[in-house]
Amino acid sequence: MAEKKKNRYGAWIIIILLLVGLAGFGAGGLSGNIRNIGKVGNKDVTVQAYQRALNDQIRALQAQFGSAISFQQARAFGLDQTALNQLILTRTLDNEAGQRGLSVGDAQVLEQLRNIPQFQGAGGFNRESYRFTLQQMGMNETEFENGLREDIARSLLQAAVVSGIPDAQAYAATLVKYIGEQRSITWASITADDLTIPLPGPTEADQQAFYDENPAAFTSPETRDITYVWLTPDMLQDAMDVPDVAIAQLYESRSADFIKPERRLVERLVYVDQARADDARARLDAGQVSFEDLVAERGLALADVDLGDVDETALRGAGDAVFNAAPGDVVGPLNTSLGPALFRVNAILAAQETSLQDATAELRDELAADAAREVINSRMDMITDLLAGGASLEDVAARTDMVLGTLNWTPQTAEGIAAYDAFRDAAASVQDSAFPEVIGLDDGGIFALRLDGITPPTLQPFADVRDDVIASWRAAARQQAVMAQAADIAAMIRPLTGFETLDLDARQEQNMTRRSFVAGTPSGFNERIFAMSVGEVAVVDAGDHAVIVRLDDISEPDPDDPTIVAQRAQLAANAAAGIAQDVFEHYADALRRQTTVTIDQTTVNAVNAQFQ
Repeated sequence: MAEKKKNRYGAWIIIILLLVGLAGFGAGGLSGNIRNIGKVGNKDVTVQAYQRALNDQIRALQAQFGSAISFQQARAFGLDQTALNQLILTRTLDNEAGQRGLSVGDAQVLEQLRNIPQFQGAGGFNRESYRFTLQQMGMNETEFENGLREDIARSLLQAAVVSGIPDAQAYAATLVKYIGEQRSITWASITADDLTIPLPGPTEADQQAFYDENPAAFTSPETRDITYVWLTPDMLQDAMDVPDVAIAQLYESRSADFIKPERRLVERLVYVDQARADDARARLDAGQVSFEDLVAERGLALADVDLGDVDETALRGAGDAVFNAAPGDVVGPLNTSLGPALFRVNAILAAQETSLQDATAELRDELAADAAREVINSRMDMITDLLAGGASLEDVAARTDMVLGTLNWTPQTAEGIAAYDAFRDAAASVQDSAFPEVIGLDDGGIFALRLDGITPPTLQPFADVRDDVIASWRAAARQQAVMAQAADIAAMIRPLTGFETLDLDARQEQNMTRRSFVAGTPSGFNERIFAMSVGEVAVVDAGDHAVIVRLDDISEPDPDDPTIVAQRAQLAANAAAGIAQDVFEHYADALRRQTTVTIDQTTVNAVNAQFQ
């Protein structure tokens, strides 16, 4: 009997302990006694704060993907850890602000409350709206106001940390000078047609020497002997049955592609304020500048202001004026979401309408291709099973619609199946005796391949490449002679010597920037002229010709030009903001390392379980 009593009391003790342990978990999950998931310094990290942080992370990712995500997916992206780390960092700053005695009074908190739109009523701040909104958030007034007080204190701490950072005016001025610096040059090309002495052909000794000195040019690349099977939608498309009703439905769903309103080819040049836009308009009307000049003044290219072809609705408030303009007209300044802007109309594209009858062939092909992709997708498992069962590629081709082929593949091969990136990647990495794997292609096709052998890079016999050797020798000798003649001519050019006196077809380029492009000049040409001094003459190797160039002038951007002033101010502000952010991040990281952080992972896991 005593033993029975002992067992009965023991069972009750276990039940009571279990109930006490569950007291912190309400019907909705964590509540009651368990309010915190840990502590950072002297600051509690509440369950509610972690839940909000995690919810914010999940909502942000859902907005990025445009669809709902499960909590398992959120954890796979590490959102739970990101939310916790951000919360720890915030509480670290709160703890430091408290240690430093940073705080704000009730008046400042009230001022902040009055500026929050959700708490506004018809006559301004409304206490009932305030209470109702907090109730919806699961908070009371004390909790919210304490959080707001800590937010303001954190801002004071951040301002104190970054307040001593100097401005970046010197950096901005240097960068603007570098970007806006201009060069004026005179240049001319020297080609093989300008050579005054004919080139002799290569002797046997010349050919052999060139072949011996340039083995890489006459070495065939590694060749991989590959057998493959493949199947693409194009191979099946003609056999697909496409109902007329499906074509009509697709036409309706894609009507915007077939019925296009009138459009314009438009360029838009935006200004930072109305005064500058008006000044540009006035100078344009007076004939002092062209639209191209205005674009160049902003340090932009025409490609930077090109909107492409747009319809009237895409231009919003500017649409009416732009669509009433003729090709070549500049209208504005007109207000846009980016600021006042000038618009140039380059061409009018008439409205287009393609009837169902005219679109039928295109839509039938599209639907047939989709159907073919579905057929291929449905057969993938069967083909994989055949290969897994030991069937050779030849067997697979015989028993399915897949097409058998062979290829001596090199990295330069780009025809047929080798035009697909997936095939090239597989061909480059496949190993001997590897199990053939079914791999997808970009167009919905599939393939599998087998490596039959590898021929390593091989120096081709001289007799087999003699013609290539002679052609390469001639090209090298010709360019060498062109460079030598260009050097002789360049030596006669002085700062004031006219290129035309040396029978050169000279061209001049004015006000070139580092981003300018000059047709007929080689890669790196700009870098070369920006390293030259005024009056210097250089010869630049352009591969199959030479370029003689003289630097005539260097001009710096006008520091008082409104565009330059605005650009300098923007660069300085961006640089200062970047420096301030870096400094504060390092400061916050240092604080975190020296602040005691205690997190109850069991409680964190319990909170996470609520999101399942």
